[in-house]
Amino acid sequence: MKIREIAEILKGTVVGDGDVAVERIAAIDEAGPGELTFVANLQYRAKLATTRAAAILVHPGTECPGKNLIVVKDPYAALGKLLALLYPIETAPPGISPRAFLEEGAEISPEATIYPGVTVCRGAKVMRGAVLYPGVFVGCDAMIGENSILHPNVCVYRKCLIGKGVILHAGVVIGSDGFGYANPGVENLKIPQVGIVQIDDDVEIGANSTIDRATLGKTWIKRGAKIDNLVQIAHNVVIGEGSIIVSQVGISGSTRLGKGVVIGGQAGLTGHLAIGDHVQIGAQAGVIDDVPPGSIVSGSPHLPHREWLRVVATLTKLPDMRHTLSSLAKRVEKLEEEWKTRY
Repeated sequence: MKIREIAEILKGTVVGDGDVAVERIAAIDEAGPGELTFVANLQYRAKLATTRAAAILVHPGTECPGKNLIVVKDPYAALGKLLALLYPIETAPPGISPRAFLEEGAEISPEATIYPGVTVCRGAKVMRGAVLYPGVFVGCDAMIGENSILHPNVCVYRKCLIGKGVILHAGVVIGSDGFGYANPGVENLKIPQVGIVQIDDDVEIGANSTIDRATLGKTWIKRGAKIDNLVQIAHNVVIGEGSIIVSQVGISGSTRLGKGVVIGGQAGLTGHLAIGDHVQIGAQAGVIDDVPPGSIVSGSPHLPHREWLRVVATLTKLPDMRHTLSSLAKRVEKLEEEWKTRY
């Protein structure tokens, strides 16, 4: 495609020669003639002058004489749109492999794609456009919505509900038992987990993440939430619409997240909390209390982010502060001795 054609698709503006052809997309350090790249992070702006790319997606106000620029509001979002256009997901045509195992009573749309080694149990439904890769297991009475993609070895336990356009990456487990035991550490009496997991439309869940079924009712991942690899979500948790959860986060039972919550990697949230809309939680934070809407928190136990930055800044000074206090204590002791001797 020519640069001007790409700009039209992205609703951007060309600065330079719009008739230059682009064949591929590449990283800014690797891009050469015939390739398009992007600068979304300002720390890479210095590389504009040295890249050999045929065209560069940039923010408004960016200047680089001699380079062909496509100016867009959000270069990273524009890149995503262009990647989806030029590199569409490839799947086999609709059809059911004879090497899939389908129990009697399972309902499979003829417009679904079922690879070898898939198991779909009785009462389960797989809707049109869904793609189930090898090793996928769908339990009794579960449902897989239209155009959802379940990558290899995904496991969806009984009665769990997967909405439309959901992406579950390899090894995801939906609906394993919540971790509920009475008299823990003594009897460890298992509490049956009889609820479900409901995953709404357009959710994406990264590889080897686990979402436990509810004790009663449902664990609920709402529309448009995005969950990274290796995340643990416990029973009866609710994840609000459009939330982002980064890898290795753990969320304990019955905690509820509002809309647009962002949680950094390795953060841990205790149970029965209310996290308000648009809260941001820093990486490795330990959240032990409710967090009001719009808050930014960090640290363990969590604090308002600015306060936590002051705490961290102080930590590096503690050895010097300790030395100063020790010196002051010795001086005070000496002054007390002199006072006693004099008076």
